[in-house]
Amino acid sequence: MSDVLELARELIARPSVTPDDAGCQALLAARLQRAGFACEHLRFGEVDNLWATHGSGAPVLVLLGHTDVVPPGPREAWSSDPFAPEIRNGVLYGRGAADMKGSVAAFAVAAERFVAAHPEHPGTLAILLTSDEEGDAIDGVRRVADLFRERGQRIDWCITGEPSSTARLGDLLRVGRRGSLSGTLTVKGVQGHVAYPHKARNPIHQAAPALAELVGQVWDGGYESFPPTSLQISNIHAGTGANNVIPGELQVLFNLRYNPHWNAPALEAEIAALLDRHGLEYELRWHRSGEPFYTPEGRLRAVAREVLGQFAGEPPEESTGGGTSDARFIAPLGAQCIEIGPVNASIHQVDEHVSVADLEALPALYGRLVERLLLL
Repeated sequence: MSDVLELARELIARPSVTPDDAGCQALLAARLQRAGFACEHLRFGEVDNLWATHGSGAPVLVLLGHTDVVPPGPREAWSSDPFAPEIRNGVLYGRGAADMKGSVAAFAVAAERFVAAHPEHPGTLAILLTSDEEGDAIDGVRRVADLFRERGQRIDWCITGEPSSTARLGDLLRVGRRGSLSGTLTVKGVQGHVAYPHKARNPIHQAAPALAELVGQVWDGGYESFPPTSLQISNIHAGTGANNVIPGELQVLFNLRYNPHWNAPALEAEIAALLDRHGLEYELRWHRSGEPFYTPEGRLRAVAREVLGQFAGEPPEESTGGGTSDARFIAPLGAQCIEIGPVNASIHQVDEHVSVADLEALPALYGRLVERLLLL
């Protein structure tokens, strides 16, 4: 059994449902320390973070990943125990196989091989891991990034191992991500009997024109390779459950995925102004998941394009699609960030899996990226 497959199986066997790391980072730190890495454990609240470095000075290349996974759901829905990794027909099954314990295992093996071959390499090779990517993402890389700001920790390049490939390993290079902003809108009314509407104030009726304007808003026409900003209402709730009662309150949950035309404060101000124009009595709470980031043409993209082209047989698609990743916290430190990982076909699903052949190719892919970036 290959080193990376064995390590991936060991990680999957640890039920590290967010934010529990379940010993994954201790296992990885022990390996990396044996390879000569300096390891610092950064625990914030219930979240474990690992910062492992080899070498010194610039440039600083960070391999960014997470050891936590989403809950597996009903165990009986899986073909095999989600935390008992199993190989069937050349495929490794288990929670986290693709998202992203396979990539984390490949990071570690690639790092071990690189420093063994180049013990006096220029610059710094670092691995940053968290157990808070799938959860609230408060005490993970977000907190580590704050600490790095205080320390003046420089990061030049960051490669995140999120599963980015679509049909085959290396066919997509993610060069940015949209920002994410969630809102909870509470519109106040006056509860009453439906037969006496003059004695009540229906918040649904009052909010309807504002919500129609909100969902019909054209925010922008896109930004370079980013799609247009979009807003989606995900939940509306009001009423007591009785059909003869005018509700006293309406709650609306919505989310915006936005490109670099916007930032969270500007969007918040725009939406508050819209609601104010409609004369609503309301409260609005925001959750800022992260600002958009974009890596322009430069050495990181050029090297990644070349290496992925060699592995996939043709140049990769370069994309800014998808949800969010922890790179959104590293990019504001001044780092150029890309995402490269295995095929994204089964993440967060029952019977999550990764091709064994792809998993065994990942250390060479990451290793080649490290060599091309650090061995100038």
